[in-house]
Amino acid sequence: MYDKILVPTDGSAAAGTAAETALGLAQRFDASIHAITVVDLNDTPTDVESEVAEERTRRGEETLASLRDQAADVDVSTETQVIETADPVHQTIIDYARDHDVDLTVMGTHGRTGLNRLVLGSVTERTLRTSPVPVLTVHEDTTLDPDFETVLVPTDGSEPANVAAGHGIAFAEAIDAAMHVIYVVDLTDVSGEYGSAKVLHAFEEAGQRAVDDVIDRAGDADLRSVEASVLSGTPARAILDYAEERDIDCIVMGTQGRTGLERYFLGSVTEKIVRAADVPVLTVSPPEEN
Repeated sequence: MYDKILVPTDGSAAAGTAAETALGLAQRFDASIHAITVVDLNDTPTDVESEVAEERTRRGEETLASLRDQAADVDVSTETQVIETADPVHQTIIDYARDHDVDLTVMGTHGRTGLNRLVLGSVTERTLRTSPVPVLTVHEDTTLDPDFETVLVPTDGSEPANVAAGHGIAFAEAIDAAMHVIYVVDLTDVSGEYGSAKVLHAFEEAGQRAVDDVIDRAGDADLRSVEASVLSGTPARAILDYAEERDIDCIVMGTQGRTGLERYFLGSVTEKIVRAADVPVLTVSPPEEN
């Protein structure tokens, strides 16, 4: 499923966790690792630009050398490169992924201070918003399970969710994992003067159709098991609580709102999950339009 896995690294703890996760997946899928460090030439004072860039390049080479050693210890092949550029870092990562036919990008996030206060690292956030290939994100304190025995696929029946569901099914089949499918009825949508038992029932029926559609698609795959639920509450909180209660190892979600490559925004629920989940989150975007 994954032949080439890209790991952008800056030597941080979060990037180190991402590298460990990528190596585990590379072993599982018999994939190679592409590891890069991007040196942003715009982020240096002009009077000492060459000295600063040279030092960052040196540190990047040391980080990549350490990663190569880790990969060699588990018999994973690697390609590494320090890229000095004046282009935006996230665009350099995306361009590398395209140019090298990468199947998956694994990145670290940091700065977690709670569901509503966490700020993603800007490079990771921008990469998520524009990446044409799936992106797996992990926090530096993410609980890692190299076996990935359970995969959670939240759905709302939208096109992005359906694209993510297809990827989630293939991922679960490839790693022989059990799959959980959930739809969360957002109670804020059925509250107030327009809220009623009839409206709630309509949302629940829509949710059941959405999860049934994913179950039908999963029926053609060789999955360990499939479990589906229609829940109610605040979507992000409900998804996170479900993942914790069911010991989910990975969450697979879609991104949405594409109106051109440079105006691609994460859906708010997906963004909150990426920011706060204790497990890796695999975000999948719809195919690029020409």
